[in-house]
Amino acid sequence: MSNSGQSSDSIWTEPLSIAVISPDDGRRRAAISALDKFPNGKIREFISYPPDVESITRMLKKGFDVVIFDLDSNPEYTIGLIEKICDDGSGNVIVYSETVDPGLMVRCLRAGAREFLHTPLTPTAMTEALERVQTRRLNMPMQETEDDIQEKDAKGKLFVFQSAKGGSGVTTLAINFAVSLAEQCHCQSTLLIDLNFPLGDAALNLGLRSLYSTANALENANRLDSHFLSSLLVPHSSGLSVLAAPSEMASFHPTDEALGTLLRVALEGFEYVVVDAGSRLDLQSAYRFDPSVTVCLVTQLGIPELRNANRLIRTLPVDGGPRLEVIVNRFDAGSEGIDEGHVAKALTREVRWKIPNDYAAVRRMQNSAKPLTDEDTPIARAIRQMTQSICGQPVEAEKKKARRFFPF
Repeated sequence: MSNSGQSSDSIWTEPLSIAVISPDDGRRRAAISALDKFPNGKIREFISYPPDVESITRMLKKGFDVVIFDLDSNPEYTIGLIEKICDDGSGNVIVYSETVDPGLMVRCLRAGAREFLHTPLTPTAMTEALERVQTRRLNMPMQETEDDIQEKDAKGKLFVFQSAKGGSGVTTLAINFAVSLAEQCHCQSTLLIDLNFPLGDAALNLGLRSLYSTANALENANRLDSHFLSSLLVPHSSGLSVLAAPSEMASFHPTDEALGTLLRVALEGFEYVVVDAGSRLDLQSAYRFDPSVTVCLVTQLGIPELRNANRLIRTLPVDGGPRLEVIVNRFDAGSEGIDEGHVAKALTREVRWKIPNDYAAVRRMQNSAKPLTDEDTPIARAIRQMTQSICGQPVEAEKKKARRFFPF
């Protein structure tokens, strides 16, 4: 019996009891046909929705492990059913539809659906969805503290790019670091999250358009899991996945709980998570910045920037805190009349990286939506070396003409 790539039959401890609900014969048969290759399911068809919503939801919650809904027969009624079935977080609902409507998909996921499949349904897509449901059933966690959850789930490495002052170039460095990371770590998965509200433009700089954004994730944090998150991402040609900032001005203020959930879920599914945090200061209260986290503090050689950098550094815990990488961006030796001694005194920390001032290369990136690392320029070499060093990889030998730039 096929198990669609599972290395062990241990996942199939008990058959899944599956309800397929659709008043449309053709769509119902299509769903049942897509279940043919699922190895361990007991299927029951429902040819209509009973008029008593409370009765059907009680029956479904007691009698079935998974409910598969045809959304297109009656979208509003179906969403109401999903909300009733999933009101306590225990329901497992799969929805399928031929409609590619981002708003409708988000409503279903917000109501509690675990999977949203597009027609025509395939046995592979259906089996993978049911495997995720089965895995979730077998791994339902016991009650845990927030610290227990973070320690258990945070399997990846988190890099938070934060600016000492607006206009320091934190987005440019965050997105190009993330691209470099994805390109150099082919066997790893890398995610870029744009939390630079309200005007985040990481996706724009990479030439990407996304139907969904960090707003969708944060507004639905109580439903957020790895699969929901993956449905919100857009891929880049480098192999990088991107969770874009909202395309419109964001009018909401995410809670610490929502931000913490997003970061935990991201680290469950990705080896590397890069966050463009802009100038926001609330991530430390949302997520514990321990030694597994790297804070990349971006500043420039100016009195306001260095003062703010000093203030930010003082907010980080001395013992048990994150790894700190201080980055001086747009570095041009001697141009500001501030020598290295003044910088070290102002920051109370070693400046680890100097990124050369290369306005022309950055402007080309912004206009062409091609990463800086596509070119062989001093700034591209600096970012590649920073990636290699921070991630513990062998650092490429630096070309002589670039040696004065990077690092100290």
